[in-house]
Amino acid sequence: MRIKNLAYAGTMILMMACEPQKEVTFTFDEVTYSSQETVFKLFAPEKAKVSVVLDGDSIEMNWTQTTQKDLSVYMAAVEGDHKNKTYEFVVNGQSSPGVFAKAVTVNGQKGVVLDMKATDPAGWAADKHVLRPWQDLVVYEMHHRDFSVGREDAQNKGKFLAFTEPWAIEHLKALGVNAVHILPSYDYGSVDETRLDEPQYNWGYDPVNYNVPEGGYSTNPFDPQCRVNEFKQMVQALHKADIAVVLDVVYNHTYNIDNSNFQRTYPDYYYRKTADGQYSNGSGCGNETASEKPMMRRFMMESVKYWANEYHIDGFRFDLMGCHDITTMNAIRAALDSISPDIFIYGEGWSAGGCGLPGDSLGLKANIPQMPRIAAFSDDIRDALRGPFSDDTKPGWLAANLLADGIGEAKESLKAGIAGMIAHPQVDYAKVNYSKKPYALEPTQMMAYVSCHDDMCLVDRLMASIPGLSGKTGQSGAPEELIRLDLLAQTAVFTSQGVPFMLSGEELLRDKKGVHNSFESPDSINQLDWTNKERYPQVFDYYSRMIALRKAHPAFHLGKAELVQKHLEFLDADDTVVAFRLKDNAGGDAWKDIIVILNANREAQTVAIPEGRYTVVCCDGKIDETGLGEVNGDKVQVAPQSALIIHN
Repeated sequence: MRIKNLAYAGTMILMMACEPQKEVTFTFDEVTYSSQETVFKLFAPEKAKVSVVLDGDSIEMNWTQTTQKDLSVYMAAVEGDHKNKTYEFVVNGQSSPGVFAKAVTVNGQKGVVLDMKATDPAGWAADKHVLRPWQDLVVYEMHHRDFSVGREDAQNKGKFLAFTEPWAIEHLKALGVNAVHILPSYDYGSVDETRLDEPQYNWGYDPVNYNVPEGGYSTNPFDPQCRVNEFKQMVQALHKADIAVVLDVVYNHTYNIDNSNFQRTYPDYYYRKTADGQYSNGSGCGNETASEKPMMRRFMMESVKYWANEYHIDGFRFDLMGCHDITTMNAIRAALDSISPDIFIYGEGWSAGGCGLPGDSLGLKANIPQMPRIAAFSDDIRDALRGPFSDDTKPGWLAANLLADGIGEAKESLKAGIAGMIAHPQVDYAKVNYSKKPYALEPTQMMAYVSCHDDMCLVDRLMASIPGLSGKTGQSGAPEELIRLDLLAQTAVFTSQGVPFMLSGEELLRDKKGVHNSFESPDSINQLDWTNKERYPQVFDYYSRMIALRKAHPAFHLGKAELVQKHLEFLDADDTVVAFRLKDNAGGDAWKDIIVILNANREAQTVAIPEGRYTVVCCDGKIDETGLGEVNGDKVQVAPQSALIIHN
């Protein structure tokens, strides 16, 4: 085994035998493979003892001085073809695959030298990003296991490959969603990949190797190439169906500290500490990464670019974005712009505790105006509809008849969400539940939703907050009031000017047996019940028709604040009703005026509208774009707990 000599002078210079010197730009590409040699690089403390153990052979890595502050790099180049060999970096006796492994052994214990080209499925070179204007997106959040493990005809239950199967693609196409948000799919720590035949479950918010697909979702976690290839097959199948793939990324914390690859390569560099020397815990998971440090920021930028380039990922959802500093989030936006400015970024505009940086420097929802072209979830519209996150038993506007107090605040918050959380002359932000001023510069900076993975799903929340709701069924045997409220909630989401987002299975009237935080619950709690598609066909039919209606009419997704301010007009109505008009062929829509009326009252409501002759396209839980009838005059009656949509 021949090891080449490496040296730096100011910038990084790689000394090639019998070749002129050439500059090498440093990235977190810790392992660079070719059939002639493999180059190992590692960011580690100055004067540390650093080596790489390649297939059992320990090779000392040379420290190289650079002019860049805080950049202490060790390198070694090993001649020959080392494809498929394992490696470990050892820093002062602490071993790890490094922080930027691209392939690992089972449970992520060692890195593996892969020829990444060899992991490409047939036709991968022709696969392209699926990118569309952000206002046109309809996002479907799913967990690999939840989606497919309960499906009788699934051949790859709980695996990446489930999304290559016809039933999965056909379901998504029939529903009409055009972006799939996959929960964390990198190598995470809480599932033992050697015991996949035993009951184990996690959402994956416990990162270990950020840039390697999770082995538990592959058909063979013992084969380092398998998980990479099957992840790409999944992306390829979704792209062929014209469905974008959004990756959930969790850079705000690691699974733990002592055993993290960050800590084992450069102790304490990647983590924030409090003034008294304790680890800051803004993530609520025992640690909090320091995005403001140059190499952590660089790591995040390189990581998202790697997923976008190697795996053709079309968008990123940032977990606890409020833990990351604004400068880093904008740098990530710019880094992805270099690949495509249409790659979508959104995140949670909050943290799970106090962070080690002041709030005005963090990626919080209130600071979204400082992060152009990055979106945040709107807990304003979510909690306005179903009630506050802090109290599962307290209802929201959907239970309007039960709200003795707060109905006006809930309605105003819902109006703000329908406008996309932008400034609107008819929205009084002093009455909005959380955001006391507009946080979105454009409506595409707001994610409209009513439930997601880490909360009660919509059905459970409605049953928990509205007494007796679960026991009420109609002549069909279906829980009719529950269904009415479920459909009403999603009508608010899908007619909002923000980017609509839904939890997988909601189109099947999904429940999780009332479990709020089901991150470790068994399949019996988390899996989708596919029999509900036949049991409650009206639910899937309504969801799919509502999505189709939104996609077909630009008035529902104008995309620009000035257009929303010009064309969206709220109509006077009782506090139990939200009514608005999209007027004057909004966004070039073929329909001149569209009126949407959302009635949360248990009684029918009469609402004044501009006089005219209108076609009804949504009424009492049914949608038909070709028309369900006509109304004439300056008043309409809206059925209890339902939406009415009409146009002229």
